[in-house]
Amino acid sequence: MVVAQRLLITMSYGARNHWTLPLLVVLGFLSEIVSSYPLPYRANGTLLERKWESILTRSIGMPSDKSDVKWRRDYLLGIKRHRRLYCNIGIGFHLQVLPDGMISGIHNENPYSLLEISTVDRGIISLYGVKSRLFVAMNSKGRLYASPSFQDECKFKEIVLSNNYNAYESKLYQGAYIGISKHGRIKRGTKISPAMTVTHFLPRM
Repeated sequence: MVVAQRLLITMSYGARNHWTLPLLVVLGFLSEIVSSYPLPYRANGTLLERKWESILTRSIGMPSDKSDVKWRRDYLLGIKRHRRLYCNIGIGFHLQVLPDGMISGIHNENPYSLLEISTVDRGIISLYGVKSRLFVAMNSKGRLYASPSFQDECKFKEIVLSNNYNAYESKLYQGAYIGISKHGRIKRGTKISPAMTVTHFLPRM
């Protein structure tokens, strides 16, 4: 109350040049409301903190306590990063998703190599071609293809390697990885492993 009154008095001195009488009346009314409103108890604060924690958990893509959350429908709630996945193999290639559904490696950056990496679960991401509007997906044979809609085959584990590069393993088909050959062709995911440089990607701006 004292702080609110001092603020009101301070602003009233400058009212001749900057404030009008109606505004001062409103400020006085607000100061009375603030002074009369009780401060929340610590218990209420704890409850609010839990609510905010729940909201934050959902916003960063971490699973909630309910096991039946449908990430296929709610994946957009996760963190999104616009990156280009660079593989330092051969002359160096960026993963690109073309409008016709072809996925390949390209040396120079272009609009089709810009990907949106979205968190859909803890440690699980999706790759979306910003320009082509297609998702990167992998089938049971380890072959990459472009999907117009998000599905389970669009989920990948983002694994941070000891050399600070990332490897991307199919969530649905364990042991199948995204990889680019030294000629820029997509490798069959079931024939490669993180021990091979073809699976090492550096997310770049």
